Amino acid sequence: MEIWINPACSKCRSALRLLDEEGADYTVRRYLEDVPSADEIRAVLDRLGLEPWDITRTGEPEAKELGVKAWPRDAASRDRWVEALAAHPKLIQRPLITADDGTAVVGRSEEAVRDALSRS
Repeated sequence: MEIWINPACSKCRSALRLLDEEGADYTVRRYLEDVPSADEIRAVLDRLGLEPWDITRTGEPEAKELGVKAWPRDAASRDRWVEALAAHPKLIQRPLITADDGTAVVGRSEEAVRDALSRS
């Protein structure tokens, strides 16, 4: 499994702590330094079963500058959202955990992290 983190994020640190406590085998991706491509974001969205606006941190200053809250949330606008996430990775919700079974979760709660563990 792989976990996309921002080390400054308390939710990410909590998820890592739980993974370590459970002895999970995982790889850390510091996605602000190792920025995912638009294609990687699309692949994670497919694994999550979510749309890009579902994992966008709309309260971030960059999101406000871009005006993403006003963007349409429809199929025609999907690529615009994905490209914004690739160009501004700080807008990606965290932590994202890709499970070994091909799925993924947004690991913001202990329950979500345990769900990812159960899939690996």
